[in-house]
Parts: sequence; C-alpha cells; structure tokens
Amino acid sequence: MLIQLAHDLPDYFYDVFVTRFDFWLAFGVLAQLIFGSRFILQWIASERAGKSVMPLSFWFLSIAGGLMTLVYGFVRREPVIIIGQGLSTGIYFRNLALIFRERQRRRGAAA
Repeated sequence: MLIQLAHDLPDYFYDVFVTRFDFWLAFGVLAQLIFGSRFILQWIASERAGKSVMPLSFWFLSIAGGLMTLVYGFVRREPVIIIGQGLSTGIYFRNLALIFRERQRRRGAAA
C-alpha cells in the first residue's frame, strides 16, 4: 500500500498542478499567497514591536485573500471553501469596522 502510494504520488502532483493548470488554478494559488502573506506581515510587525501586534494591513490582506479565495470556491464549486471564506471574510470586515469605530471614538475623546 505504502509503496503504491509513493509510486502514485508523482502522478497525482502532475495531474493536480500540471494537467489541471488553468487560469482559476493560478488565481487560487495567488489568493492563497495573498492570504498567507498576512501572517508573515503580522510576524514581522510583532518582531519589530517586541510583542504580538495585529497591524491594520493584516485585515486588508485577510479581506483581499479571503474574497479571492471565495471567488475561487464559487468558480470551482467547492462548498467547504465557500462556507469557510464566506464566514471568515464577514469577520474580517467586522474587525475593520470595530477598529475604525475605536479610532473615531479616540479622536472624539481627544478633541
């Protein structure tokens, strides 16, 4: 079984990444790269600050990558992606709304 799996693995990857390569696969990979880059950005910001921080750009990358991945899920008819990214993207927008509300409240208090 394990030997057969090891033998079939190169064919599997060839099928997934070469045979099925099209615009939407490239779009989906780009979406994942944008979505994943938010963690690198957050890590760099935290290292610079010497504590865990969540920069505003983290949420913008979350929304951009999430929406792109959601589009990919709709095009590929992937219910797991549609449900996951649909719910998550709503949360990212809500976090931005809370951040901007807090900033506006602080400006009002400072004036």
